[in-house]
Amino acid sequence: MYNMHMRIFIKVKTKSKIEKVEKIDSDNFVVFTNSAPEKGKANKAVIKLLSKYFKTPAANIKIINGLTSKNKIVEIYF
Repeated sequence: MYNMHMRIFIKVKTKSKIEKVEKIDSDNFVVFTNSAPEKGKANKAVIKLLSKYFKTPAANIKIINGLTSKNKIVEIYF
């Protein structure tokens, strides 16, 4: 099904003026989104931003830990 996957740790900064993904090191990223952390809006925005950053469909990105936290563990399938 998938050839490869990676697990990354992200810290989410909500209500940011600029939406972007910042790489800290090979496993750690900071995701800035202008979405508010309510009703899953920020999580959807994070997946969308990571999808663009890693050039993979959003369906291949899954938050596996930290759905209600600013610190999340995400799996990305390629």
